[in-house]
Amino acid sequence: MIARGPRRIPSCPGAEGGYNVDMIRLEHVTESWRGVRQDTVAAVEEFPESEFGFRATPEMQTFGEIARHILTASQGLTAMVLAGESDFTGPDFRARLMKYLKPAPPEGDAQALAAALRDSLESELAELAAKPADFLAQEVTRMDGVKLTRLEMIQSIKEHEMTHRSQMFMYMRLKGIVPLTTRRRLARLAKQNAS
Repeated sequence: MIARGPRRIPSCPGAEGGYNVDMIRLEHVTESWRGVRQDTVAAVEEFPESEFGFRATPEMQTFGEIARHILTASQGLTAMVLAGESDFTGPDFRARLMKYLKPAPPEGDAQALAAALRDSLESELAELAAKPADFLAQEVTRMDGVKLTRLEMIQSIKEHEMTHRSQMFMYMRLKGIVPLTTRRRLARLAKQNAS
């Protein structure tokens, strides 16, 4: 369960004041995001580079644009959280976000994009792990005005990636490619049925 604000819940004896300040664990968020990112990287590596310009409908982003958006949004938003930003709203939000963006790999270079997706997350998660618990428990205001802790904001960034990863999976399906998540599930089922 994710808290929607700085609520406290009973914790084990010895915790500060007998309470935890957050309801989600950093280790769970980081390990879960690693799994999501591995599947995002696999999608980038498995989708034909010549098809990165494919879009399901004229108004949708291309496969390549979605992958690059995952990279830049997660880098920028996570960097803002780590820098101590607390307000992700307002007309100047995009300008503030731009300060935190790193140069993206050149368009059309799927290997460089996959490497940037892989490397950037590990760097971000290492910085996140170094932050003290009270920093992660501080309240921020998300783009939609919702108040949540910094750790919950990181969880939201991961969920944002999952949404766009699902778009990439749909594009893969339209091209006849079975995403890695489905292949893993089918392999697990086949193994269970064989025993």
